[in-house]
Amino acid sequence: MTTLTENFWSTLPLGRDVRLLIHDANGLAAFDKPAGVLSHPNAGGDEPRSLLTVRYKLEGEFYEWVGEKGSPPRRLWLLNRLDSATSGVIIVAADETLATEIRAQFRRKQVRKVYQTLVFGTPRLPVEVWRDTMSAVKKSAQVRAVTGVGRIPAVCNMNLVRTGRSEPRVSLLRLEPTTGRSHQLRVQCSKRHLPIVGDQTYGDFQANRAFAKLKKTKRLFLHSLTTQFDYEFKGQRHHFSVEAPLPEAFAEAMA
Repeated sequence: MTTLTENFWSTLPLGRDVRLLIHDANGLAAFDKPAGVLSHPNAGGDEPRSLLTVRYKLEGEFYEWVGEKGSPPRRLWLLNRLDSATSGVIIVAADETLATEIRAQFRRKQVRKVYQTLVFGTPRLPVEVWRDTMSAVKKSAQVRAVTGVGRIPAVCNMNLVRTGRSEPRVSLLRLEPTTGRSHQLRVQCSKRHLPIVGDQTYGDFQANRAFAKLKKTKRLFLHSLTTQFDYEFKGQRHHFSVEAPLPEAFAEAMA
């Protein structure tokens, strides 16, 4: 591994409003991804609206760009993804061996992730463990997640943070999934008649339109707040913990 300097991190080709939150001496780092930015390009021409505005190698799951004159290409491995509409913590690594180790942590469910979301309504109880089974179905050429079918477990710890006083009544929830299913949180909220504000796939479309008109915002109010885990690298144990502050849009939406 080439020793990384502060220049490496300070000159990253970051996408629009993407912020570097933290990086450690081993080359592990975290970004705060805004809503509307892609975790990686999906097709040609997507680079300008992605986490990094350079080419992405799907087969290796890394970004690559030209470094200083005479130096080898620079690479940054993507370790987790968020939907374009979801904001918050994205983890990356500047070393392939380290990337392999952290990806194994994700597969072993050894990474703790906490989200916050704004939903229409109020939970039945302030603290609950949501347990469902999920599956994916193809509908109109798109794959959607559904609950109550299949045998894939989906588990999430829910805590009510607070409920707004104005109408329409919305609540801020803290969600900690212990499984990592695609669209899990959005589907689990919808099933409990707590659709996430701004969810254009599983949400309340009429409520979304009214809310967008009232608050002048159309974003999906789902945010990856914190990520933490322990990992081993070069014979030593390390702890990694990061938080992406809740966007101001959440407080404004509850006002």
